Amino acid sequence: MSRTVVVIGGGYGGAAVAKALDAEPEAEVVLIDPRDAFVNTAGSLRALTQPDWGSNMFFPYTGFLTRGTVIRDRAVSVDAGGVTLASGRRVEADYLVLATGSSYTYPAKPVADSTEQVLEDLRGTHKELAGAEHVLILGAGPVGLELAGEIKEVWAHKQVTVVDPAERLLPGFEPEMRHDLHRQLDELGIHLRLGTTLTAPPATEPGRAGTFTVTTADGQEITADIWFRAHGVRINSDYLADGRLTTRTPRGQVPVTDGLNVRGYDHVYAIGDITDVPEAKMAGYAMQHAEVVARNITAQLRGEPPTATYQPLPHPMILLPLGPRGGAGQLPGPDGPAVVTAETVSAYKGADLFTGRFTEQFGGA
Repeated sequence: MSRTVVVIGGGYGGAAVAKALDAEPEAEVVLIDPRDAFVNTAGSLRALTQPDWGSNMFFPYTGFLTRGTVIRDRAVSVDAGGVTLASGRRVEADYLVLATGSSYTYPAKPVADSTEQVLEDLRGTHKELAGAEHVLILGAGPVGLELAGEIKEVWAHKQVTVVDPAERLLPGFEPEMRHDLHRQLDELGIHLRLGTTLTAPPATEPGRAGTFTVTTADGQEITADIWFRAHGVRINSDYLADGRLTTRTPRGQVPVTDGLNVRGYDHVYAIGDITDVPEAKMAGYAMQHAEVVARNITAQLRGEPPTATYQPLPHPMILLPLGPRGGAGQLPGPDGPAVVTAETVSAYKGADLFTGRFTEQFGGA
């Protein structure tokens, strides 16, 4: 007898677990997501600077599941027995996977649910950016640096300034990697202002052209023609606010076990950014979570005990492209974290921003 596995959220982790379980004859997979396509958000910043590249980000859900169903809707409440959708529809579930991820400030993550609207938004912001000579980016984390690199790839002449209150670039990563990153940023002519903040935000809206001058806390003035915010992660867990399933952490995350069960349930799981797993919130980790959950649910469907567990890596990993050819990275190695070259970052991520991987996963869709 088949049992219904409901996956809420079709991002990196949700799409991976739905695809894996779709192959199980005992599983009737239902994937719920408000978008009309999987969005490879790793490509958002390149789509901003190179609009013709934008269509590479999208992989329609049509035909993604061979046996399962995709429902284009949004969860508004979840309990141990299933999910209630914004349309009022109720979907009962034998197994539940919460995979709704997080939101981030535009343009790093699109706002709209339709592919057409996302592309229209990015084209509009591209036009604003194209005419700006000096760009200000607030936030020197991976997103801010990657945005700076993509801008310089297309417009080498533009002045790009990145401001961040942190005293050091990417603290917590290996000094060798951070040194390599500083070197490449210097070569690209990207100006870093670390250890300071702005006394007041720019007068213009982010992503809209209009010359302004701001002052840093240490008294320096910066004049720019457009600015972008590159900080501000928000966990997408509002549908759990009623407390019918679980109590969220102060950050809005869901407490999980080593097997990625939502605490208190053996048939409800959570993966990716929504979990309280102590690690950076990255697509790669979400896809690793998906593998664990797919194995555990498969075992349960077959009447076996779930035994797969997830252990965060002892050291953080990152692949940070600076355009298609540059960048710096740190990956797990046999003797601890291994710093990798720009060529490796390009080969694994920077050249196509994972487009090839998802083309394969979505069957060339």
